[in-house]
Amino acid sequence: MQIGGKVFDIGHRTYIMGILNVTPDSFSDGGRFQNMDAALRHAQEMIRNGADILDVGGESTRPGHVLVSEEEEIRRVVPVIRGLKEQLDIPVSIDTYKSKVARAALDAGADLVNDIWGLKYDRDLAGVIAEYGVPCCLTHNREKAEYKDFIPEVLNDLRESLRLAEAAGISREQIILDPGIGFGKTYEMNLEMLKHLEELNSLGYPILLGTSRKSVIGLTLDLPADQREEGTLVTTVLGIRSGCSFVRVHDVKANVRAAKMTEAILREHDLRG
Repeated sequence: MQIGGKVFDIGHRTYIMGILNVTPDSFSDGGRFQNMDAALRHAQEMIRNGADILDVGGESTRPGHVLVSEEEEIRRVVPVIRGLKEQLDIPVSIDTYKSKVARAALDAGADLVNDIWGLKYDRDLAGVIAEYGVPCCLTHNREKAEYKDFIPEVLNDLRESLRLAEAAGISREQIILDPGIGFGKTYEMNLEMLKHLEELNSLGYPILLGTSRKSVIGLTLDLPADQREEGTLVTTVLGIRSGCSFVRVHDVKANVRAAKMTEAILREHDLRG
């Protein structure tokens, strides 16, 4: 899979997506990187620490978040994306579910669209992605955590996102799927999804796992957002063992090290057969 100018060897290693929030109210690092210089410094730090791609978000999606206008979201993300692409050699993702924001971000140089609603919130978004011919990440989500048969319904919901992508003309080779930890799920469901990540492989697409500092970790360990690194590392290792191609994280250095160690162990296991 090619994202921007970089080829990602899907199936042979796990790549690290570093999170760059340019919002005042993100649950974990709200307000820290709103300033352009601060955002670029943090991006450079993540690259030095081994990030393979950066994910820029201009609206917090934490539980109870306040919606921002498309214009405000564009105002937040476009200068940062333009600055990243002008000064740094790394693929950049735009974290949005709004077609107008995605278009503005792609015009500014974004290389991938990361949609937490799996093309189901804004039905124009799929067409924008197809028009620009960029990859996308489609996340599982629901407005209410109500299921009769949880894992099969998650898979069916993702299949619906795939149908929307196909109908819009998005190439199969341009799609990544995300199980949506923390979206439309209870605490217990998030744990169950993490336990059964390998079932996502039946869909036949690369998987991105986004658990960094999320409430499922905070509730399990009874820790605030800024003390959830160890819990995140456990989920990264679990994701790699389950075949995930990407992990989306705040703490790049620690997750890069955990990924390298896990992959070394798994390669040794494969060599011994």
